[in-house]
Amino acid sequence: MPSTDRAPRLGALARGRRPRAIGFLVSNFLPLVGVVALGWNAGALVFLYWFELGIASFWAVVRALFAGRPSEIGRDGLIVGPLAARRAALPVPGTDLRVRLSTLLVLPVVVPVLAGVWFVAGTVTVGVAVDGGLAPDALDSVTLAVLVIFATEGATTLVDYIYKGTYREHSAQTAIRGVFFRAGAVAVGGIFAVTLIGAATLETDAELSAVDPGAVGLPLLVGVVGVKAAFDLAGLYRDRLAAFDESSALEIGWAYDPPADDPVEDPLPDARCRVRPTLRSRLLGGLASAPQHPGVGYIGLLCLLGGLLFATGRLWSVASLLLAAGVALPALLLGIDHWLRYGTVEYRAGDDALVAYDRLSEAALWRVEPWDETDLRVRRGWLDRRLGTETVVIELRDEEYRIPGLADPDPVLDVFDRRAERPDG
Repeated sequence: MPSTDRAPRLGALARGRRPRAIGFLVSNFLPLVGVVALGWNAGALVFLYWFELGIASFWAVVRALFAGRPSEIGRDGLIVGPLAARRAALPVPGTDLRVRLSTLLVLPVVVPVLAGVWFVAGTVTVGVAVDGGLAPDALDSVTLAVLVIFATEGATTLVDYIYKGTYREHSAQTAIRGVFFRAGAVAVGGIFAVTLIGAATLETDAELSAVDPGAVGLPLLVGVVGVKAAFDLAGLYRDRLAAFDESSALEIGWAYDPPADDPVEDPLPDARCRVRPTLRSRLLGGLASAPQHPGVGYIGLLCLLGGLLFATGRLWSVASLLLAAGVALPALLLGIDHWLRYGTVEYRAGDDALVAYDRLSEAALWRVEPWDETDLRVRRGWLDRRLGTETVVIELRDEEYRIPGLADPDPVLDVFDRRAERPDG
């Protein structure tokens, strides 16, 4: 049944949209003034749009950096997975802002992507439209417009995103999502302008460097500004589509709620029993997880093949180094991953709950109560049999927790009413 609070939500969205509406007016009014009053040609217009894309990307990264919700990262990923499960964050002195660890895992991927998009956009648009450079007067006015857009976008981020607390509703991924729509709008405007330049100045056998940005007339340039403004306007009101998606029975895909940062209410600081995997299990447990991370096998195989290649050339020192790396590097990566997942964690068994507490970040990772689990098993893999340990598997409705390397699993099992399924023998 559709939600009944659609109207209040849309009203809140409208109020939060006002700073962005000002940014929309500035970023589209300045190009119009430049074309109509300052005599900008298509090259100057494309140059401004390219810098606008860079500005939008920069402030999107700033918004992502201070996002208040954790990023959605697969917990099964090698090393990245256990790091993403941590609730650790770096506080910004004098503010309520925090830089989350999961955000720092996303930015090294996002920043190069945005930089690549900006570079490619400049190559296919600015590289064509501004091949001969801009006139001094046009360069001065475009530079001033760039500074104004930068300041406006920054003020919008500070007021709408940080001061009004919108960052609390975003993860790094949702904070940066809007810039891709903005990139599409800038790309459409820039490519449309370049297309007009080519159509107006190039013969069928002419070189692309022969284009003349000044050949595109005023009506067509105003049309370019209008097309780009239409896409910006659609981006400005995309939150209405998200609100409609949330309030309707349909699943259009516009609405996405990032993971909430819900801390464990009671981490059982006075738990009657605390258990940890044995030291040998913490050190060697990564070897047993190799089938879950086949990527490390490819890394080892590449090193081994490289070592064999250098061995055929009798470069024994390099070959020996690569062959050793082919064995040691996968083992090291698996060991780090296992230690982050289980080596720093203690399991607190209380009368009515089991809590996994990370001693490194001093925060609880999860809490399971006796009525939460749907299955309880004890398993002994090949490493458990050699180390004399056991692994407890706790299944919930939508996820599974594993506690490997326990010398005595009974303190954990005693938390639950269900009798654990044990291996034969």
